[in-house]
Amino acid sequence: MNEILITNGRLVTWEQPNEIIENGALLLRDGRIADRGDSPTLSAKYPDAAQLDARGQLVMPGNICAHTHFYGAFARGMAIPGPAPKDFPDILERLWWRLDRALLDVDVKYSALVCLVDAIKHGATTLIDHHASPNATDSSLDQIADAAEEAGVRVATCYEVTDRNGPQGTQAGISENVRYLHSLKERGSSLLAGTFGLHASLSVSDETLAACVDAAKDLSVGFHIHVAEHEADEYDSLHKYGRRTVDRLAAAGILGPQSIVAHAIHIDPAEMALLKETGAWVTHQPRSNMNNAVGAANVEGMLRLGIPVCLGNDGFSNNMWAEWKTAYLLHKLAHRDPRRANGMDIVQMAIYNNAALAGMFWPELPIGKLAVGAAADIIFVDYHATTPLHAGNLPWHIIFGFEASLVTTTIVAGKVLMQDRQLLTLDEAEITARSRELAAAVWERFEALS
Repeated sequence: MNEILITNGRLVTWEQPNEIIENGALLLRDGRIADRGDSPTLSAKYPDAAQLDARGQLVMPGNICAHTHFYGAFARGMAIPGPAPKDFPDILERLWWRLDRALLDVDVKYSALVCLVDAIKHGATTLIDHHASPNATDSSLDQIADAAEEAGVRVATCYEVTDRNGPQGTQAGISENVRYLHSLKERGSSLLAGTFGLHASLSVSDETLAACVDAAKDLSVGFHIHVAEHEADEYDSLHKYGRRTVDRLAAAGILGPQSIVAHAIHIDPAEMALLKETGAWVTHQPRSNMNNAVGAANVEGMLRLGIPVCLGNDGFSNNMWAEWKTAYLLHKLAHRDPRRANGMDIVQMAIYNNAALAGMFWPELPIGKLAVGAAADIIFVDYHATTPLHAGNLPWHIIFGFEASLVTTTIVAGKVLMQDRQLLTLDEAEITARSRELAAAVWERFEALS
């Protein structure tokens, strides 16, 4: 029997209400938390378990990322030829829609591995990915899945269907989603899950939406799509189809309680009400939104309506606490009001809503809390507060005090992936060296496409 007993930790349970248990202990067995209590009691109860001493560190559930793009990893440091892009559509056409076409199979895998190294080091244990590689579509999601299993990180992914690469490209994207979703049963991995990916309303026709709905009808999944990240998505929908983006997607059968809407920045109140009615999830990516100068989503309004708004990173580093900090600050600046984006709003998105979204992909496994029966996805955080720390003020300690470098140990499904800042499942030096070689070739192909 594979058992690990974590002792001498300050357990942050992230239950509702949250609790901090001093000198706490957790017994991990078969990928789950099998027992929780104080260290002396559990040490006496499980004398034969392998012990992992937290040495007074905070012991918390691993962070969850609700929306990311592994395939963007090789863009770091890349120069876009010509003048700086003037707006988000220009960024799409001159950066992302050329980068994804420059990727080969091996680039897809190493892009994922780069991000998974980053995730383990930064304490992100569950990630929901959205992939595109038009010239290496077939089995591209297997490249990501292989990387996830090698790393030991929990990953749900999908392929971005779009019409921008012609009818064959559209069909290839649909087929890759269907193939991968069927393959998950054969893989039988508790770490992997999937959904059906779409790019955005502005790059998919009514015929393509109908084809995706038809292809997904027997798969028991929803869709993962960008919505109104920029005004162009709304204007395109109004011009071509005579209705706003959310209305169009809802009418097509894309939205529902298993579907993820990324961004939702430029939706109007009626669209917001329709998102609530359909039960769709919304993800907020403040660092990306600031970088692309696309605006700030009305996350407080959506939360007030009861829309489950989650927190993602859109391919930025998997330091989710940086996303917390940005979300906390962005809305204060955007509204010129320091009362906006309360710390508990950030917790609602990043902790409770993200955990609920993860539960959609792994319905039999409670994720995101330290409770008996929950997933043994755990991080140690070497944060020793210089001011009082308790459950009530923890969000502000995270926002103003936490840094990703404080993560010392990362565990997923009861397996230690990093201990005392040493990676145990991935060879970071090999991945870095190989990625640097691959990225150089990707950049050459990118330049040729430019």
